[in-house]
Amino acid sequence: MVLKVGVVGAGGRMGLANIRAIAAQAEMVLAAATERTGAPALGKDAGALAGIDPLGITIGDDIAALVAACDAVIDFTAPALSVELAGRIAEAGKIHVIGTTGCSPDDDSAIAVAASTGARIVKSGNMSLGVNLLAALVRQAAASLDIDFDIEVLEMHHRHKVDAPSGTALLLGEAAAEGRGIALDANSVRVRDGHTGPREPGSIGFATLRGGGVVGEHSVLFSSMAETLTLSHSAHDRSLFAEGALRAALWAQDKPKGLYSMADVLGLKARDN
Repeated sequence: MVLKVGVVGAGGRMGLANIRAIAAQAEMVLAAATERTGAPALGKDAGALAGIDPLGITIGDDIAALVAACDAVIDFTAPALSVELAGRIAEAGKIHVIGTTGCSPDDDSAIAVAASTGARIVKSGNMSLGVNLLAALVRQAAASLDIDFDIEVLEMHHRHKVDAPSGTALLLGEAAAEGRGIALDANSVRVRDGHTGPREPGSIGFATLRGGGVVGEHSVLFSSMAETLTLSHSAHDRSLFAEGALRAALWAQDKPKGLYSMADVLGLKARDN
């Protein structure tokens, strides 16, 4: 069966990458694409806008029509829209792949409710194979190294990114916290300014850089008084996130309703245990 896929935020950087990736897949077809009301992309052919052959799909702004037309929706947009979509997709019993970052605990709770009531949701701070493998390694390193090793998460993204730390940085921070057996929220340091005093033992620090067109650079440093271990990942092209999202949509086809992560899609949870 060919999977009918919809793309929201079709005129954005990730939306265009998703359109190109879908067009290159034999197992799926672009069935609908939307943008916000008033966006310049409205009324344009999705393929032509993405720099490929026209696909015969005009970008509109009707979310309900998109959900009705698709088996799966790929969503790299904003938290409020992702929450709205999750509710609509739960009612329709379809697949929702969420690459949106910057979600609040309330947003995450609403998405979890949608997953429990009818949607098959795959949500991740990063859809790439490499980053999810990195998270598994970070978890293992954090479990193996004692508290003498300080943990710092460093990330850099392009100048247009609106949330910080990035979803990927938080994913890596969560992996480190899980490895240490601690709660990230209670042990993370997001800002350092002025006279901060010495570093709190056992804390997980975050450093955020923004500039230019950087797609994504992430490193996790484990540093003791004698040595530093650095685990890192560099994203060179947004296509890797699109390819991961499409892999997640295909994987979810035969799964029961519920909330999944890319670790589920890639089988990494089983490898970690």
